[in-house]
Amino acid sequence: MNIPLIDLKKEYEMYGKNIEKAVIEVMQSGSYILGNKVMQFENEIANYLGVQFAVGVANGTDALLLALEALDIGEGDEVITSPFTFFATAEVIAKVGAKPVFVDIEPNTYNIDVNKIEKAITENTKAIIVVHLFGMAVEMDEILKIASKYKLKVIEDACQAIGTEYKGKRVGGIGDIGCFSFFPTKNLGAFGDGGLVATNNPDIFEKICFLRNHGSKERYVHTSIGMNSRLDEIQAAILIEKLKYLDMFIFKRMTVANKYTQELNLIHLKRKPPQYTDRSHTYHQYCIEVDERDQLINFLNQKGIATGIYYPIPLHLQKALQYLQYQQGDFPVSEKVARHILALPINPTITVTEQEYIIKAMKEFAGVSS
Repeated sequence: MNIPLIDLKKEYEMYGKNIEKAVIEVMQSGSYILGNKVMQFENEIANYLGVQFAVGVANGTDALLLALEALDIGEGDEVITSPFTFFATAEVIAKVGAKPVFVDIEPNTYNIDVNKIEKAITENTKAIIVVHLFGMAVEMDEILKIASKYKLKVIEDACQAIGTEYKGKRVGGIGDIGCFSFFPTKNLGAFGDGGLVATNNPDIFEKICFLRNHGSKERYVHTSIGMNSRLDEIQAAILIEKLKYLDMFIFKRMTVANKYTQELNLIHLKRKPPQYTDRSHTYHQYCIEVDERDQLINFLNQKGIATGIYYPIPLHLQKALQYLQYQQGDFPVSEKVARHILALPINPTITVTEQEYIIKAMKEFAGVSS
């Protein structure tokens, strides 16, 4: 048996004909940049997220970058975020000239530890970028309390968490700005790059709209330095079709995750994803922690089961960020998790037979009878 982490080809079999029809419609329309499909998708996704405004951009990284620029964050400013996430989260902070300031993570959720944030705040702190990692919502009430106390802006990096809920609200619409990625492997993925900025603030919405389009509201009239970061019309058409499947796919991910959690209780793992009553987990990844990670990877690989490590090197130890002068041991939880974390296959097309095969292999490795 050969089981990948995610099987995009199998997904395509479910909606391929509708996607092909939508793409052909765009090609026949002659409208390829910021056309009707982008506008339609922005309206539909805003309604889905429960926000007033949504702006399609080129990718999730640009969404984060534009969010910082829309808040006028730059040279001399500090932005607090997590050291355990994809590089882009800190990269964009550095890109605008600000300083990334890391706060360690909670050992159970892998999200930023809200109890450690206040100690990291200085007179230069302007914002917090919270990351809803792997689809697990951050404790947003506490984040908002801290932000209000110190007059900070809150950017939600929801690139892995579309559809995730916190106390009845979908993430990305709780802070000042929400950022999403439509990278193909995301829970809502395009057939290439794509991203989104969401907000309830009309001034931020207006600013994002012209920043993504060379700082221009009127053609050939540029009121500020912007960039070329527009969601592609074809990708918007694809996302409109795939949005119809999103809640069903999330439900299937949750079903697979629940079975993993139930069955793997027999195995003495260091950690499995937690479950809460006030927030959801949409399982962009299903991650466990194990002591003998390399041995387990090799064991599963021999049985045709793919795994992944998200993430092997915390951001404070990345060479590109050495100038921040963080050291090994500064964020012990992130460093420990990086040594033990492992992602198992989870996607909406995985079959019961495939998952049972994975679970059986996990039990075999642990010496537990089925």
